Amino acid sequence: MFCDEALDAIEAIAAGELTPEGRIAQHLASCRNCAAALTAARQLESMLRVRAVPKPPQQFTTRTMARVRRARWRTERVLDVGFNIALALVVLGIVAGVLMLLNVSGLSSVSNEAAGLFTSGFVTVARRVAPALPLYGAATALVITVIGIWWWAERDTAR
Repeated sequence: MFCDEALDAIEAIAAGELTPEGRIAQHLASCRNCAAALTAARQLESMLRVRAVPKPPQQFTTRTMARVRRARWRTERVLDVGFNIALALVVLGIVAGVLMLLNVSGLSSVSNEAAGLFTSGFVTVARRVAPALPLYGAATALVITVIGIWWWAERDTAR
């Protein structure tokens, strides 16, 4: 057995987690350096057991959790931005593909005519509805006022 193998086990032996048996016990008995390291580790363990455990500051847990949340939020934000960019690129690719397909197939002229028809229909409806908009606005305001008064009256009686 070599010293580095024994030195790897010294901390566990000093803490009482491992008992030296077989080759490790023989090496510790024959090697002065490893035996001195074990003695020093045992002394350190006994000093640490006797020493009082310091209390953490009052806000230690709160501050630590806040730092963990901030770090997690930053990581999630980077992932969200990457995902959103990838999604935008996919949507852009789909839109470009559809536009190229419309241009190649000749459907773009049909869609232009359909858009013109829709626009003229919308303008016609807007012209017919425009004179009645003040009446609809006043009716909506009246309904909102009545509901507000009703809510206010019910709130006072519930107390």
